[in-house]
Amino acid sequence: MVHQMLSNPESESLTFSTPDLHQVTQELDSVLVFMAEKRVTSSDLQQLESMKLVEVEEKSVSSSRYKTGLVGVDTDLLQLKDRLTNTERKVEIIPLVGMGGIGKSTLARNLYDDPYIVSHFDYRGWAAISQVPNMREILLSLLRGPNEKVNNELIGCEEIELKEILHKRLFGRRYMIVLDDIWSTKVWDEIRMYFPDNNNGSRIVITTRESDVAEYVAGSNSLHHVQLLNKSVSRDLLCRIVFGEEDCPGELQEVVAKIGSNCSGLPLAIHVIAGLLSKVERSRDVWENVSTDVKASIVESNKHFSNILFLSYNHLPFHLKPCFLYMGAFPEDYIIKGSRLKSFWIAEGFVKSNGDKSLEEEAEDYLKALVERNLLLVRRKKHNGKPMSYSIHDLLRDLCIRKANEEKFLNLKDSMRRVSVHSFSEIEEVCASPQLMSLARSFICTGKKIASPVFSMLRLVRVLDVMGIEYKEFPEEILQLINLRYLAFSCTSGLPIGISRLWNLQTLICKQVMMLSLPSEIWEMSELRHLRSETISKIGNGYKIRFVHTKLQTIFLVWITPSLIRSGFFEIIPNIIWLGIYYIHSPDIEVDLSHLHKLENLRCQSELDKVGSCFLIKLRFPYSIRKLTIVDCVLFRRFLTTLCALPNLEVLYICRCVFERDAQAEEEEWEVTEGDEFRSLQHLNLQLLNIVRWRAKETNFPKLRELHVVKCNELEEIPCDIGDIPTLQEIYIHECGTSVMASALQIQKVQQEEYDNYDLKVLIEY
Repeated sequence: MVHQMLSNPESESLTFSTPDLHQVTQELDSVLVFMAEKRVTSSDLQQLESMKLVEVEEKSVSSSRYKTGLVGVDTDLLQLKDRLTNTERKVEIIPLVGMGGIGKSTLARNLYDDPYIVSHFDYRGWAAISQVPNMREILLSLLRGPNEKVNNELIGCEEIELKEILHKRLFGRRYMIVLDDIWSTKVWDEIRMYFPDNNNGSRIVITTRESDVAEYVAGSNSLHHVQLLNKSVSRDLLCRIVFGEEDCPGELQEVVAKIGSNCSGLPLAIHVIAGLLSKVERSRDVWENVSTDVKASIVESNKHFSNILFLSYNHLPFHLKPCFLYMGAFPEDYIIKGSRLKSFWIAEGFVKSNGDKSLEEEAEDYLKALVERNLLLVRRKKHNGKPMSYSIHDLLRDLCIRKANEEKFLNLKDSMRRVSVHSFSEIEEVCASPQLMSLARSFICTGKKIASPVFSMLRLVRVLDVMGIEYKEFPEEILQLINLRYLAFSCTSGLPIGISRLWNLQTLICKQVMMLSLPSEIWEMSELRHLRSETISKIGNGYKIRFVHTKLQTIFLVWITPSLIRSGFFEIIPNIIWLGIYYIHSPDIEVDLSHLHKLENLRCQSELDKVGSCFLIKLRFPYSIRKLTIVDCVLFRRFLTTLCALPNLEVLYICRCVFERDAQAEEEEWEVTEGDEFRSLQHLNLQLLNIVRWRAKETNFPKLRELHVVKCNELEEIPCDIGDIPTLQEIYIHECGTSVMASALQIQKVQQEEYDNYDLKVLIEY
């Protein structure tokens, strides 16, 4: 197909003589599902036995940690002991959730054997569930007491008899049950009815890596997330295991801290490396040698460590496995936006929609599933509390890379399906294999320099991300990459004629350094979903609308011109979600966006003049708007009142804007009148404003949670009534006058002293 397209670039159609590709992929998916469900071969049985050995190893490590004492979880223990012994009489389920090796079982065991807990409950039972649950073994484990053997009478019972015996034994007694290492809801559904609610304060503790399983069993508000250890606690735990009651020798303290830090807060890793250190000579040279590559030392000293982490990967549905392995393409500690990651997955073809949801919505579900399985970490959240950026634990990243090597998923010497380079030397190395590079589906470069000839090698590439490299001219070789679905680049010359040759393109991100026009042919690209330019783009004049862009969801920024309005541009993007518009030096025209019912995020920018202010007054919003950013505009009171009518507006940014003044007023002010109510607003951000006075009541912002005031040097104070908003959690001040800072601190003081409200945080940066 590539050969045919490039040999006849003027052709608008392709003749393709292979079987129907959609049918082929459906058949392949069916085979994959069949293979996943039919696990009855001898190799599968061997894998199950291996998994059992891994579980034994994990329990032995947990037991070892328990004997050395828990470190750094005092708060967890106090909270959990309170939940186990409080006055709530109804049976309560307490899920301990976290990634593999984080210490869930150890924490549960510590609670289970705590003397106060032992005396509080009439009956205690512990059962290990695992990935391959055996209901009979689970029941026998729960029926034998701590440190007891199962009697012969129970061994001879049928499974249904064991369930009835368990129910009778628990009935009327205050019991504590621990179900350790649950992977699915099926086993819970089968056993739950045999745990009676005696209305006497019985408790059930479960440990799981799967947050969705925990939510199914106990509800989302009941989860107790076990956290990674910080650096100092990691060091203390390492010392406790290696040296016992002795102090760490002075010459080893620095290297111990380094090794503990390199375990990335994972208790299982600390135990494994501690076991290694306990067997080697206590000399600085030897320990320094171990510290140079802690992760390799962990893997080499204990092969089961990797297998414990691999359990989480093995349990993934097959459609999530490539999404997880893709994280190995990024450097260590790399933080990636969810929107970017979703676009990568979609471009690669990992995400499939059944028609009820868009590809982006399906990809969002994939992200959520990986977070729920504790395989991805949420690093930053949006103001509405939803995740925005993600990363992966260092040891899980190593797992990704090793598994990706086995699967020939990432760049290897003999296979370059997905190439990820971070330095110029790595780029030179991969370019030395042009034949292998021709097979690459992704090329991601986080470095700052790359030679354009590399593009001519990437004939089948779908993802090309070279945003960190600035080109003076757009590399013409990119126009030959007709399989591209995702393109991110930076150049000063803008997009060239011929961009429509990339007829598969879904995401186009162009970082420019000057105001440029988009070629009109871009609107002939029917697969386009996201179009983002970090500076202002003017849509070329004279283009004709050929079809409605139903797939287009993001445009940033588009220059509002009379010809754009006359062309009916906003009528051909009915499903737009994220839109940026720029207005400058045009007649007084109306911009009607009210029919864009899916539009949630809108950025409005203009020049600070009367024309720009007229633009805002004539702007008609859809009720779907959730986030609004206003930059370089004149704000009339009438316009601000209009914003109050937006029922779903949650986030409002006002930056470098001028507020309307009365004829006699010499200074800018924002007076929110008594009738104006931003009914759903949760986050308000005021940046680089020259307002002197801001007058508002708590009733104007009834649901405000965060207030950010940044570089508003003329502002006298924050309205004192803002502190009375019951939902307010944070006031953030950055580079403002001392009076603003003083007013924020005064609000906090009044809330603490008069209302006993210690939840309000005031953060001040200079």
